[in-house]
Amino acid sequence: MKRLEGKNALVTGGSTGIGRATAIRFADEGANVAINYHSSETEAEITLEEIQTTCSSIREKGCREMLVQGDIANEEDVERIFREILKAWRRLDVLINNAGIQTASPTHEMAMDAYDRVLAVNLRGAFLCSREAVRHFLDRGGGGVILNNTSVHETVPKPQYAPYAASKAGLGALARTLALEYAGQGIRVNTVAPGAIATPINREWTDDPEKRAAVEDHIPMGRAGEPEEIAAVFAFLASDEAAYITGQTIYVDGGLTLYPDFRTPWSSGS
Repeated sequence: MKRLEGKNALVTGGSTGIGRATAIRFADEGANVAINYHSSETEAEITLEEIQTTCSSIREKGCREMLVQGDIANEEDVERIFREILKAWRRLDVLINNAGIQTASPTHEMAMDAYDRVLAVNLRGAFLCSREAVRHFLDRGGGGVILNNTSVHETVPKPQYAPYAASKAGLGALARTLALEYAGQGIRVNTVAPGAIATPINREWTDDPEKRAAVEDHIPMGRAGEPEEIAAVFAFLASDEAAYITGQTIYVDGGLTLYPDFRTPWSSGS
């Protein structure tokens, strides 16, 4: 039996990058997967087709997948997304708050509409989805899993990305708060904090050999991570193997948060 068999999962921002890899991994683990997307319908359909192709054996067991379009920063859209999923499947077991955007600008030059949009998608959207998920979990008597995709930048500063870092720190705090608030109802809430991952959102450095080498020089393991490596951790945290884990942040970063500049021992007296 697959460890996620019979579970229904929603992955926001599931058409590309880590969300895409997570949707595919969950399907491969036996889950029914709802892939949320905002505007990238073609990419969402490609992800859906890949699930149907690579996971054909579990499809034969009745596992299902669906696309649900919507802007998670919009309250009405979020409510509709959950209605569509619950109409189709009657229950949801796992929410992956993965959708996220970023924008780069010196803080003193940043326009407020850019700041507001990052916070709206990354933090408000996760709150709205979490609220709907918790309502459903409580209505059915408790239980359920919420997982947030944060970043090493929830703790590591990222100059010129102030709203992104702030939103990711907020996601971590949101997860810990919900974990404590609803632990008694059997609802588990955790976060996964990726480091430098080779995803479309990071093409600015992944597609440039010189920039990529500079980034990887700061990673003790010497390489960027792959989306599938993040998806594997999400799958574990969603499974019953993680039944006693809540309120935690799992850093999947190749050691990036281990102060890599300290790899060379200081001289005595330093």
